[in-house]
Amino acid sequence: MSSLISADEISHEAELVWLEDTDQLDYVRQSLDRLPTRKGKPPYHRDGRMVGYAILGPEAKASRASGTFRRRVFWVLPHDRDAEPEGLYAKSAPAEAVDPRTLEPRVKGYKTERSEGGPPSRAMQELGIQLPL
Repeated sequence: MSSLISADEISHEAELVWLEDTDQLDYVRQSLDRLPTRKGKPPYHRDGRMVGYAILGPEAKASRASGTFRRRVFWVLPHDRDAEPEGLYAKSAPAEAVDPRTLEPRVKGYKTERSEGGPPSRAMQELGIQLPL
C-alpha cells in the first residue's frame, strides 16, 4: 500500500514503464511485488489489469532468503473509477491508490483531489486544472 511503501524500498528504481496512458486514469493502485528480475514486464496475477511497473537499477540486490527483487507494480481493478465512474470509488480512492501524475522513479506518489474524486482545490482552480468528473 502506498502509505506502507518507504522511500528506502524504492530507492533503486531506475524507470517506471507505463502500459497505458495515465492521463486517462484518476488513480492507480500500487504494490511492492516480489519478482524474479530487476527489469522486464512482470507476470500479473490479480483481477483487473496491470498499467505499469518499475525497473530497478543494477545496484538493486535480491533478497538473500528468496532471491527475488521487490518492485512496484501499478494496477486497476474492474470496479475502479475508470471502468465504473459512478461506482464504489466515484468520490474516493482505495487505500493503495495514488494519482499517477505524482509518480516517478523513487517517488512513492500521493493522493490528490483528482484521485479522491473530490472537487478541485483552490490551487488547482488557479492553475486552470479541470477534474474529469
